[in-house]
Amino acid sequence: MQEPILSVGILSADLVPFELVGDFIINGEVRIVSGIYSVSLLPEGLLFGDNIYSELVLKPLSSESIFTLNEVVIGIDFHWERKESQSFRGSLKLIVEGEKVTAINLIPVEEYLKSVISSEMSATASPELLKAHAVISRSWLLSQLEKRTDLSEKTINYVSETRDDSEWIKWWDREDHTLYDVCADDHCQRYQGITKASTEKVVEAVEATRGELLTFDDKICDARFSKCCGGMMERFENCWEPASHPYLQKVFDRAENSISYSPDLTNEVEAEGWIRTSPDAFCNTKNSAILSQVLNNYDQETTDFYRWSVTYTQEELTGLLRKRTAIDFGEILDLIPVERGVSGRMIRLKVVGSKCTMIIGKELLIRKSLSNSHLYSSAFVVDKEGFENGFPSAFTLTGAGWGHGVGLCQIGAAVMGESGYSYKQILQHYYRDVNLVKQY
Repeated sequence: MQEPILSVGILSADLVPFELVGDFIINGEVRIVSGIYSVSLLPEGLLFGDNIYSELVLKPLSSESIFTLNEVVIGIDFHWERKESQSFRGSLKLIVEGEKVTAINLIPVEEYLKSVISSEMSATASPELLKAHAVISRSWLLSQLEKRTDLSEKTINYVSETRDDSEWIKWWDREDHTLYDVCADDHCQRYQGITKASTEKVVEAVEATRGELLTFDDKICDARFSKCCGGMMERFENCWEPASHPYLQKVFDRAENSISYSPDLTNEVEAEGWIRTSPDAFCNTKNSAILSQVLNNYDQETTDFYRWSVTYTQEELTGLLRKRTAIDFGEILDLIPVERGVSGRMIRLKVVGSKCTMIIGKELLIRKSLSNSHLYSSAFVVDKEGFENGFPSAFTLTGAGWGHGVGLCQIGAAVMGESGYSYKQILQHYYRDVNLVKQY
């Protein structure tokens, strides 16, 4: 295998303004451009200067040449969503996507990873955590390219949503992107170009693991990760398509020699006991020095994540569900767990309202439906408080973890790195029975 060139979707807009710092050539032509420009969409195609293009590729003539995009949205749909200017190495590709102009960065995988590792967490993390994250980010990325090839060769359609009058099941994955390999936000992996400056430690971690991938049965591992598993890792099939990956299974996030009992969190009674308490685990930490290694400034705005709670009034909850699902449930009578995964995360939740009842899932649809951004996780229990005219006046959700909980737990891995575990030991803890191989 040779190092691939990756296409990363950065933003889509009616008008894309940008600055070329250094010399670039257009679509392989002799003409050199530099400076401030914009591209807009006309019925005939992309307008750049006085010319119309079906697509536009601006390639740097020097490794020192960069381009800057304004008003890039980061943290899409999260509580800290914001816009910022971002700069990138590599080529700028502009295409028509629907009725928008989409800006894409063409960049070698290893250069991409130097930004991802710094964007997904603080670049001050321990060397072993940085190396572990370089391997899993590379593995996830190349497994998605491999998966897209496999899907394109099949005649069956990929289905990520089913819905009828009583149940709505949906998941989001990389397959949502068809015109580029991955996006630049949390939907795929956070990528902010050279705006998130890579430290020497990050560069060393990426270069030290160059071309290293996790494999299982000679296939590249779909190496998922989340912020905080809440003490127990979830299975892949409980969050995405019904495909079991033996290396993404239930794992208690603590040292093997400290485990005397592993609860069955698919059982409602055991799940409630787990969520309402705070069991020892690698990711059960409030050590600010360790957390600052993993969490960027905007992530540190989230203070409680191992165990958390949120309370909604009846009015807030009915309005939230109507807004986020476009379903008028009426006043909410109950939120009932129907099915939990091995980490205690709900796969299916029954929403009982005065006007209709609907089972929703999987975990991300539940989280999106019960928050203006994303609920920290779907591992929660519900307490109803007070009754007015037969309806609860408030609902308190008490929960565990931050994210889907599949694969590497970033906060748990940070604790392991600080505790002296090597990156290979960290990887073997979160991904069982995998091989670490150098592909290029």
